[in-house]
Amino acid sequence: MTRTPSMTWRRRDDIAGRPWRGRVRDYDLFKEVTIGVIVVGAVTLGLAAVFGSPDEPGVTFASWSAADPVDFASTATAELDGTSSTAQYGPPYNDTQGATQTLGPLDLQSLSGVRLPIDTAQAFVIGPLRTLPTVPAAVARWTSATPAQQAKWAAAYEKALAADTGTALPKSSGAYGPVPAMISSLSGMARSGALDGALTSQGGFYALNHTPAILFLGDGQYFRNLAAAQHLTGDQWGMMNETGNTPGQAWLWLFSLFYQVQPFASLSNADLVIVLIMGTLTLLLALLPFIPGLRTIPRWIPLHRIIWRDYYRATRVSASTGQSATASSAASSSSARSGTSERRDMPKRVASSSRSETG
Repeated sequence: MTRTPSMTWRRRDDIAGRPWRGRVRDYDLFKEVTIGVIVVGAVTLGLAAVFGSPDEPGVTFASWSAADPVDFASTATAELDGTSSTAQYGPPYNDTQGATQTLGPLDLQSLSGVRLPIDTAQAFVIGPLRTLPTVPAAVARWTSATPAQQAKWAAAYEKALAADTGTALPKSSGAYGPVPAMISSLSGMARSGALDGALTSQGGFYALNHTPAILFLGDGQYFRNLAAAQHLTGDQWGMMNETGNTPGQAWLWLFSLFYQVQPFASLSNADLVIVLIMGTLTLLLALLPFIPGLRTIPRWIPLHRIIWRDYYRATRVSASTGQSATASSAASSSSARSGTSERRDMPKRVASSSRSETG
């Protein structure tokens, strides 16, 4: 019985160890490098000169405060009194109770603890205002007040901002305390571009930590609206999309799929549930060669034979050629043995014939 060659590296019947007898064609490495670097580079530069960069302009605090000053002020006030999404996020930014996503006793978010502590009032409002050449007097008034008084001032100002349908901020008259003056100064920093530098500055030459700025932007409605317009939110397959016409991450389709269907889309712990599901599926895929039943699916559904049909066709031809060569070799050996035997018996037959004639 002829054994089918296997895709193995063992020395018994490995195909990889056999000499190549298929088609051969010339390959010019210099030509490939020239086309891949010079030609493609020239085409890229030409298209960029005609159509411009496909990248969307970056969102800054200057553009935010100019386009929607009320939303910026509302977000800054929420950061000031600790009611923003970041302020109530939980680990790794703060220890807000009940903020983590859990599944029974499993609480992955709390395992890391508070590794990047962020006090939103200090990091996003008070700290940047203290970088001004002249620190507003409202900052000292705010920091010297009791937490209850601070919450009262901020809540009153948030209510006034919610009722404001225009683009101008509410007037300072009212039970707002120093909040309007602080927000006005912060808005001025944002419009001038100073707030971006204050949030990303680390005291060194390079500004590499953009986490505070991204969190502040993410707490506002303006940034979310921009994401929704580009179909980048979670319920718009945003995980696998990109801005503009740039191709997205198509390989994330399965991960993103769960956010589009119920009951996952409405779960409060959807992130944790989907991560566990994807982890389980990934583990099953990794252990597929060791799971009885599942590992025999390719034998039941030989889709791989269609994909690798050229290989299996060549294998069959090679096997049939080998059988023909073996049969021919066997026939030649048998014929050679027969000829040798006949030559060896010839003298005996001649002698026997001579004796018969003599008699």
